Amino acid sequence: MPFDYSPFVTQYPALHDGRIEECPSKPGSMERFDVRRGMVKQIIEEGGLSALAGKYFDDVQSTDDTSFKGSHGIMTSISGRFEGNALIIDVTNVAPDFENPDAMKSAMDDRRRWTTFLDDATGYNSKQRGDKAKEWAKKASKAKSAVSAARHFMSMSDSVPQDKVDQAENLISEIEEALESSENTKAAGRAEKLNKLFN
Repeated sequence: MPFDYSPFVTQYPALHDGRIEECPSKPGSMERFDVRRGMVKQIIEEGGLSALAGKYFDDVQSTDDTSFKGSHGIMTSISGRFEGNALIIDVTNVAPDFENPDAMKSAMDDRRRWTTFLDDATGYNSKQRGDKAKEWAKKASKAKSAVSAARHFMSMSDSVPQDKVDQAENLISEIEEALESSENTKAAGRAEKLNKLFN
């Protein structure tokens, strides 16, 4: 299946073998990927994240077992770290010469390296990572909607007891702090409690 290569998108349509593959996203963008349970421990036992990255990228440097910095091809700067059960990646790219077949071939190799690295670092394939990312975003959306609905309800009603208003404000603060820290699962859990206050 023909497709257009771009270093500035995260995912591609399925290729001829039916796989969905990923590319480094737009320059300097930070991305979060869920990591399968047990993978962080396994990778650390096998030499750390930098050892894994060294199989795919160049000039890899390690700050500790859970982080690395490196580069490869169009990815002029790559930094990654584990935060809990998540992989946080920051990538800076340059566009390949689209008119140069050799440059495009090299860029496609970069894409394959990127995708395979993510497979090994997260324990999930491209489709699973996409599903996890949607689930993660849905949790954030659910939490924000709960906050918006609660505030709207409290502003429109004069009959909400003060103790319930205080509970709601405490939960809203916890939700906003969780979202700020990218703890979407925690935020969604607090959102459920907030919804129950007014149902």
